[in-house]
Amino acid sequence: MPIFITQGRYTRDAIKGMIVKPEDRADQVSRMLSKAGGRLIGYYVTFGEYDFMAICEAPSETQMAAVLMAAGSSGGVTDLRTTLAMTSVEAKGAFAAASDLAPSYRAPGGA
Repeated sequence: MPIFITQGRYTRDAIKGMIVKPEDRADQVSRMLSKAGGRLIGYYVTFGEYDFMAICEAPSETQMAAVLMAAGSSGGVTDLRTTLAMTSVEAKGAFAAASDLAPSYRAPGGA
């Protein structure tokens, strides 16, 4: 299954609510991913530009997009940024495929 890394921010109202009633958001994220056929690999609260990071598997980009849309529609998170990640084995395969393609590619502006 594809692996996705998502970073995002909590809204001000979400932070206020979690201060009043602390909760482990990994549980909710895990349940939603499971319902979409995926699984949560890791969930972290982070310092810096983003408030959290989730690493997960989903059956497809469509299912991951659905999870992100559902989370975003809640109004509790914002600025979601998701990256598709490859394992080193998958990357090795991509490099091998690129080595077959590279000789036939003409660079922009090239002769």
